[in-house]
Amino acid sequence: MRLSSGGLIDRDAPIQFSFDGHEYQGFEGDTLASALLANDVRLVGRSFKYHRPRGILTAGSEEPNALVTLGLEGAQEPNARATTTELYEGLLARSQNRWPSLGFDILGLNDWAAPFLSAGFYYKTFMWPKAFWEKLYEPVIRRAAGLGALSGAHNTDKYDKAYAHCDLLVIGAGPAGLMAALSAASAGADVILAEEDTRTGGRLNAETLEVEGKPGHIWAEEITAKLAGMDNVRIMTRTTVTGAYDQGTYGAVERSSPQRRDRKGAAVETFWRIVAKRAVLAAGALERPVAFRNNDRPGVMNAGAVRAYLNRWGVSPGKNVVVFGNTDSAHRTAADLINAGVHVSALVDARAHATTGLDVPFYAGAQVCNAEGSKRLEAVTVQSVSGQDKIQTDCLAMSGGWNPSVHLTCHMGGRPEWDVDIQAFVPTPNAIPGMRVAGAAAGRFSTRACLEQGVESANEALSALGLKAAKVEIPGSDDGAYDITPLWTVPGKGRAWLDFQNDVTVKDVKQAAQENFKSVEHMKRYTTQGMAPDQGKNSNVAALAVLADATGSGIPETGTTTFRPPYVPVSIAAMGAGGQGAGFAPQRFTTSHKASVARGAPMIEVGLWYRPSYFPKAGETTWRQSCDCEVQMVREAVGICDVSTLGKIDIQGPDAGAFLDLVYTNTFSTLKEGRVRYGLMLREDGHVMDDGTTARLGLQHYLMTTTTAAAGQVMRHLEFVHQCLAPQMDVRFTSVTEQWAQFAVAGPKSRALLEELLEQSLADWPFMGCGDVSIGDVAARLFRISFSGEHAYELAVPSRYGESLFQELVARAETMDGGPYGMEALNVLRIEKGFITHAEIHGRVTAFDIGMERMVSAKKDCIGQAAAARPGLWGEEREQLVGLRPVGEVKLLVAGAHLFEKEDEAVRVNDQGYITSVGYSPTLETPLAMGFLKNGRARHGEVVRMVEHLKGVETLCEVIDPVVLDPEGGRMRD
Repeated sequence: MRLSSGGLIDRDAPIQFSFDGHEYQGFEGDTLASALLANDVRLVGRSFKYHRPRGILTAGSEEPNALVTLGLEGAQEPNARATTTELYEGLLARSQNRWPSLGFDILGLNDWAAPFLSAGFYYKTFMWPKAFWEKLYEPVIRRAAGLGALSGAHNTDKYDKAYAHCDLLVIGAGPAGLMAALSAASAGADVILAEEDTRTGGRLNAETLEVEGKPGHIWAEEITAKLAGMDNVRIMTRTTVTGAYDQGTYGAVERSSPQRRDRKGAAVETFWRIVAKRAVLAAGALERPVAFRNNDRPGVMNAGAVRAYLNRWGVSPGKNVVVFGNTDSAHRTAADLINAGVHVSALVDARAHATTGLDVPFYAGAQVCNAEGSKRLEAVTVQSVSGQDKIQTDCLAMSGGWNPSVHLTCHMGGRPEWDVDIQAFVPTPNAIPGMRVAGAAAGRFSTRACLEQGVESANEALSALGLKAAKVEIPGSDDGAYDITPLWTVPGKGRAWLDFQNDVTVKDVKQAAQENFKSVEHMKRYTTQGMAPDQGKNSNVAALAVLADATGSGIPETGTTTFRPPYVPVSIAAMGAGGQGAGFAPQRFTTSHKASVARGAPMIEVGLWYRPSYFPKAGETTWRQSCDCEVQMVREAVGICDVSTLGKIDIQGPDAGAFLDLVYTNTFSTLKEGRVRYGLMLREDGHVMDDGTTARLGLQHYLMTTTTAAAGQVMRHLEFVHQCLAPQMDVRFTSVTEQWAQFAVAGPKSRALLEELLEQSLADWPFMGCGDVSIGDVAARLFRISFSGEHAYELAVPSRYGESLFQELVARAETMDGGPYGMEALNVLRIEKGFITHAEIHGRVTAFDIGMERMVSAKKDCIGQAAAARPGLWGEEREQLVGLRPVGEVKLLVAGAHLFEKEDEAVRVNDQGYITSVGYSPTLETPLAMGFLKNGRARHGEVVRMVEHLKGVETLCEVIDPVVLDPEGGRMRD
């Protein structure tokens, strides 16, 4: 089917590829779709619901039928559109959604059962008997659902993400986009030109139209070369802008060329976040099919797609072609076919007033009402005023008109408007702030109008940018009028297809209306119209017209469904680039990491950080021995612990104190400079979000410390509060977690160690005090706070000094019978003191539950205050924080185990609470635990039963105060 000449392919560069195990040849510049058509491959897939044979319908990213699987194993990519897949040497493609083969698909039996599988049959069929859903219906549906499948192997491809900024983003490089980019760039604007195709020019590459007296694609190449020579222009082909977001931000996915993919380490796709001061949408228009009986047969194609394969790829989709439409687009297709030497069996125009100068059988005021054939088109039936004629043909080129690509203009809630002149929806002005729509995307279908609007839209953007427009001449081109007679469906028996991908027919839409699903959104969900990966690009407007007719409403009154990003499917791997394999959970190391590993410390994950579990010494054979030794070391001498992973947020501004009062339950605006205060933070629903300390470093300067687990959550919460709840407050904050390395120095000898290191007396340094110190010439910060219950400090230095400071602190500690301690000892130390972590404030507890309700100040408002006072969030029935220690023969306590009355059966209805943290206290020589127990604070001294069903452990526990060691706090305040 390849023409002997013509097209924009390189006939001197043959390419071998395979489809379903058969070897074929194409040329450089081909897509998989054009190469398959050139090899007379018509059947390329099966439909989703009925598994009907399907062929190529379009030539772009809107393709609903030609979805294939590329590659094998880890490089396997399902649901790739053959129409946008560039041909390359060795490409391996397979059809999908069929078994055992494309030619013979067992599930094709669904088509025979179509009368029982109409719209809404899921809702009507699978409701009863109820027990069948889980055991029968759901497994069968899940097995049959889906199109392509993943290989199950690890993805071996690389993906990337990138960011770009510009004055003007031009979306689409057709005639309107090229002129917009040229006008803006000539005026000195920084321009990004994004085009989803492999080359610029848009429809000019698919037509025989001339611009400035030369073929359109030649003119496009010359303008592109001119733009490429400008330093202020970036041309991004193979790049689809997928979504429009707030503040001029656009998402875009860039596909790599086959040549680039061959490079080792090159990304297959790159997801871009582009921030533009202004944008021009010049995405063109999409041709829509006409719904008639069996219009989904392989060989039935859009007329514009037939022209594209003919003129751009040198391929005739058929040997005997029938052309059918309701606009002049059909006539252009017939003319191009004739000029290429392809036989046109008939030209059918639904417009009664239409005429033609072409030497072909011509039917005016007629319609194609049926297509015959199974795995390829064999004949069509034409209905005219004189009766019906059957015409033998292997390709039908149909055109029901053109729909402007309004999708991006709807991504921020905008709704398009109905234009009766072109029988299509056009974008609402200013639907996206800073975006102007030009050319066919705005409903201007002549080449001349596209060129003019490209310049106009660029000049409007330049004016908003404060730049003076440059004089750009509008090249000469055609300026024909757009003449259309509405034609959505052809009446008659049999199924007429609207949504080719989801197998939705005209009858389905009418049935939805009859069953009172008259809202366009209800119809969409009831029939699945427009819910496939193509988002109804080919079918939505026709479906709306059918619904409007069925309900007696006009199309404008019926409205449209909601277009959402992305415009085309985007690989999750591209959006989450860097998140594959180990990158899924980035490894974050403290400055002391290497030194800790060198000491033999096993590293454990704490959030995204790696921290030492314990530091084994010679002669120690178990982790418990090391842990017990480290706990005793801190209680009796001095220990060093890296606490750099705690979130650190620098907060500054005149309203910093008032802002902290709003986000914390207690008051911080009264905190004196040089002092630290413990704070509790609630979510809006009244539950505890996080706790930590905040130091006042200056009059308008605070440093907040969060738990390691909630550092990111708290930062997001502060940003939300400032942007949405308190935008009037003059305050700024930024995370400085990675900028400071911080170490706890804890134990009776901590003061002596630091006085020697800092060469200054700390006798007057108060508990919960803070300030600047220096270690030699290095500026540092010192905080007297304790998470161990001992006399302790935290010393912070810029991160580049972290490793050397850790080594220095440990070396000095070892001369005082001390040393480093890890997470296991840290956990035991805080359990002995009843200090909470996110094991306790896990998202379901309130300030009342942890015994801190008095910290919720009644003198001021704070986030979560009102919600925390709701009935049910306080009272005796709440599970309250308690301490536990074993009193029976069994001494084992297990985190996650549940608590029951001694004599009650260990079942759900008798559940009294649960354990959150456990540890063995070498100081008190007993296991200890923290947990939550109903009315726990009033039950100190009672004995309850701990039950851990998975391990089969039962332990009798005494309920005690969570603060077991030094309840008066004398050690840390001394």
